Amino acid sequence: MTNPYNLGKENFHKFLIIVLVLAFIASPKFLILAENSQPDMESVCQKAIEEQSSDRKLLEKCERFYEQESEKIEKEISKTHKKRRTLQNEIYLLKKKIRSLNIQIQQSNMMINDLGVQIEETEKSIKQTSLKIEDSRRKLADIIQVIYQEDHKSIVEVLLSEKTLSDFFDDLASLENLNTKSQELLKNIKSLKSSLEIQTKSLDKEKANLENAVVVQMLQKRRNEKNKMNKNYFLRLTESQYQKQLKQKEAIEKNAAKIRSRIFELIGVPKAPTFGEALNIAKAAASMVNIRPSFLLAIISEESALGRNVGQCFLVNDKTGEGIRITNSRKAPRTMKPTRDVPIFLKITKKLGRDPHHTPVSCWIPLYYHRKPYGWGGAMGPAQFIPSTWNLYINKLKKILHKDGDPWNIKDSFVAAALYLADSGAKSKTRRGETLAANRYSGGYSWYARDVIYRTNCIQGFINSGSMSSDCQSEIGLK
Repeated sequence: MTNPYNLGKENFHKFLIIVLVLAFIASPKFLILAENSQPDMESVCQKAIEEQSSDRKLLEKCERFYEQESEKIEKEISKTHKKRRTLQNEIYLLKKKIRSLNIQIQQSNMMINDLGVQIEETEKSIKQTSLKIEDSRRKLADIIQVIYQEDHKSIVEVLLSEKTLSDFFDDLASLENLNTKSQELLKNIKSLKSSLEIQTKSLDKEKANLENAVVVQMLQKRRNEKNKMNKNYFLRLTESQYQKQLKQKEAIEKNAAKIRSRIFELIGVPKAPTFGEALNIAKAAASMVNIRPSFLLAIISEESALGRNVGQCFLVNDKTGEGIRITNSRKAPRTMKPTRDVPIFLKITKKLGRDPHHTPVSCWIPLYYHRKPYGWGGAMGPAQFIPSTWNLYINKLKKILHKDGDPWNIKDSFVAAALYLADSGAKSKTRRGETLAANRYSGGYSWYARDVIYRTNCIQGFINSGSMSSDCQSEIGLK
């Protein structure tokens, strides 16, 4: 290389080194090395789980990583499952073919045995017919000999041997008649022998064809058995791969659940969460009971606008269940059912150190049946559980949360709602199952279920694509 800039020798060498380094950095090989030098996310996330990391950004990155890995392995499992089903079908068809060939071979062997018997019987008949022909020939020869002798007798011999001349001619006529019949009999016997010989050849040919067919069928059977053996071998490999993939998916989902659980622990939400925080809480809570986080979040958004509206009334009278509105202190009838919910409500608030008469609960929605009011208010917190329903899940919540559940705590209410929805049919993750669960959550209002399903689709779309339409944002209350 020439020195185009008239640099000094030392500077020129430095210039060459810089050029070579830049060329190497720009090369595809370096880019591949650089890409491979990126931190191994699996190791990083495993370390984050083991060390109980408090880095929210890292944990959320790990959550996305495990979700992507779960999607990849799910696709691989789907492909392997299809391959497995194809091999099973092919083996099933080969088994059917082998079974059919076995039946055909058995039938052909039976026919060959039957033809063998027929050939033996025909050969016996030919032998017997040959003996008859030989016997008839001898008898015919004797008759011809007698006719010849009689025909060459002199008149004197005829007169001396027979009483009368007429007797001689009668004997001669009888011999000639016998000769004719013997010839006819011999002709018929020969015809029979010829027919039997033709039949034998035909049976031999038929037997040979069947034997050739059996040979072909046996070859087909061996080929099919070999194919079946090969398919079984690949099926065992595929089954092993399938089971391995299932274990990988299970391990990924366990790690994802641990990551979500850690995020869940780190989210500090004394008040209403942001949508992103609520989504993370929903993912963690939903994974505990195997329901869709989008459905859980749709329920919470329907009930309390993601925790922003947890009730507009205070309980005032423990005996009647009457209350007041928080905003204007006006009387609020039927705030809480005194016989069913008030005693449990007092117990819950006492355990949590809350003032039962200054803790917000839902107001009664004026509903009447035959001009008589029905229904009560008193639902608590973001999940809007009435005290008696919350009481049903106290033990389950304690087992999961390792503490007494608080209906007004964002995370506790999400878990409680997830448990209730799982028990109500949401585990199926189908539209029908989630509609039934939403109906039960609302007390049977079909409009409520339709609204929840719409919100679920909006949130699921956001989870899948990272974006949400303006209509969906308005529906959920994000605009």
